[in-house]
Amino acid sequence: MANTVVKSQIELVEQKLASSVGGLNQYLNHVTISNLKEEMEADESEYGLLLSNLRRLAVFCEEGFDACRVISSTEPFRKAAAERTLYRVYHQCIEEFFNPKHDLWYEDSRSAYTGRNSIKYRKAAPESVKRLISSLESDFQLMREELQFYETDYVTKMKQSQ
Repeated sequence: MANTVVKSQIELVEQKLASSVGGLNQYLNHVTISNLKEEMEADESEYGLLLSNLRRLAVFCEEGFDACRVISSTEPFRKAAAERTLYRVYHQCIEEFFNPKHDLWYEDSRSAYTGRNSIKYRKAAPESVKRLISSLESDFQLMREELQFYETDYVTKMKQSQ
């Protein structure tokens, strides 16, 4: 029974990461610092950090997607590998989305309860970036709700098995 829950979580995360990777790569393949400056005048270094955050998130999501794809297509299903992967997706992809390395945006947790977007920007951000983050947010919220269990339980299991 537990295998089916973990397998369905892997499949859900695989689907959501595929969508996220597609959106991130589509954006990153077409935007430049010059494009962002046309949208809104700001310091070039801020835009560099913003794009760096997005590239980092895209890399983590691609790695997570690839790992989920391999695990979901492998027979027999390897529950332990799936749990490790879900733990890594939670800590790399989801945490990176809500708490990016360069701290250019943050999650206003009160907004999440109102049904509005919970991502707030420390400084004004171009509309294209806001649209991208907004389009990704619901998938990351859903994955976080599904995988929050792995935040602590997986580590506890690994310590107990040693």
